[in-house]
Amino acid sequence: MNSINLGLKIKKFRTDQNLSLKELAEKIKSTSALLSQIEKGTTNPSINTLKNLSIALDIPLYKFFIEETLKKVHIVRAQDRKIITPSKGEGVSYEILSPEPQTDVEFMILNLSPYSSSKEKEIGHEGQEVAFILEGEVKLNLENESYVLFQGDSIKIEKFVKHSWENFTSNSSKIIFAVTI
Repeated sequence: MNSINLGLKIKKFRTDQNLSLKELAEKIKSTSALLSQIEKGTTNPSINTLKNLSIALDIPLYKFFIEETLKKVHIVRAQDRKIITPSKGEGVSYEILSPEPQTDVEFMILNLSPYSSSKEKEIGHEGQEVAFILEGEVKLNLENESYVLFQGDSIKIEKFVKHSWENFTSNSSKIIFAVTI
């Protein structure tokens, strides 16, 4: 197991919240000099200091010890993609393109076999959705409207708009989409 650079993690969490060394030091009732040494890795924080940092940054203590939080790049190899097949969605599958842990955007491919639909009824969700028709042609059903989209078309669907995707043709369709979370 690789060693975990606590100082670098603390600095990342602090800067993500736009806090200066002095502001965070005041929150944990410490000095900015000590906090600077911790962030540079010249000294290690005590358990008490880590607990205080956890509270001040509103971050669970365990997050300081997870290696993945410092990765700058997350790769999902094609052969390692998770595939979800809804129980009632015959001919429907979702390929998860987003890496774990989930980010602010979920990225997927929706595969629709001929004459299949993503949902029996339209549903909405909290995030915005941007979709690109990679293959085939599909019908996007939106509340009281429908749009036929062809290969190469793209569309943005606002938050909470109820919708479903339908392949009404004898050819397979692929839709690549991103949803904000």
